[in-house]
Amino acid sequence: MSVQLLGISNAIVDILANVEPEFLEKIDAPAGSMTLIDEKQAREIYKMMGPATEMSGGSVANTVAGFANLGGSAAYIGNVCNDQLGDIFVHDMQSLGVDVRLPPATGGSPTARSHILITPDGQRTMQTYLGACTELKLADITAGSVGEPDIALLEGYVWDIPEGPALCAAAAELVRKNGGKVALSLSDSFCVERHLKEFADFVEKHVDLVFADEDELLALYELDSFDDVAPDLAERAPLYAVTRSEKGSVIYKDGESVQQDALAVEKLVDTTGAGDAYTAGFLYAYADDKPLDICARAGTICATRVIQQVGARIEKNAMADFDLGD
Repeated sequence: MSVQLLGISNAIVDILANVEPEFLEKIDAPAGSMTLIDEKQAREIYKMMGPATEMSGGSVANTVAGFANLGGSAAYIGNVCNDQLGDIFVHDMQSLGVDVRLPPATGGSPTARSHILITPDGQRTMQTYLGACTELKLADITAGSVGEPDIALLEGYVWDIPEGPALCAAAAELVRKNGGKVALSLSDSFCVERHLKEFADFVEKHVDLVFADEDELLALYELDSFDDVAPDLAERAPLYAVTRSEKGSVIYKDGESVQQDALAVEKLVDTTGAGDAYTAGFLYAYADDKPLDICARAGTICATRVIQQVGARIEKNAMADFDLGD
């Protein structure tokens, strides 16, 4: 039951399809938007879609899948239903070597899915039904399901689940009791704003590594400018890995900082999943005890690869040309 990385998050199946702009008009979806929909709408859109690619998705699930594809040992906890899409999620993760710790639920809502509609200009429009992923429970977090990971990565969106705060606290306690580290992905700035006090308390009490983009970090500490970040973080205990798009990323630890520049991009196809890929690459190097500058560069390489393709999945050759030596 010991793995390098355990992910705990909302389990969502990504359903990717190429569509014409007229399709978006037909379903009344503004181009480039992300809209939450109900079960009936999800069924209707799915029937209307043409050929599609279906794969496991969700932020931390993407990171776990990428980490496994890079060669790391990984496990995952998230709730899916015992239905067609639930089977796809589990099979996809297992095919990458990920140990899926929860069996599909035999009752409750259908498996969550995000219909990712890609127009000819490369823009993504997402219609997302959360379904079963919001039914992850405190009872799912046990010594057996958590095991003894070196690192457990939690997703900020889990705080939107009714029992989310309690199950994250329980998982953190189990992981740290066994000598592991707890990492938190802040998910998005609106999620941070919804749970500001809870996130701040959780980071202070339980978290060893924080993964965030610039907006999420500013929201967490209620700062107006990134120039205010460094002196504020110098007084805090966790490691912070902060992505800044074309400005690269900055790692803060024990009052020190490591700057990683962005890499050249031949053609920007889709920025969705860039942060998830960065986290996967960073943690892959970090789990192997590499220096922080190597971790940051590994994350940057993975993110750069992902934004030049359709889909958030890190391919197995993503680090083929990069030496992780010290």
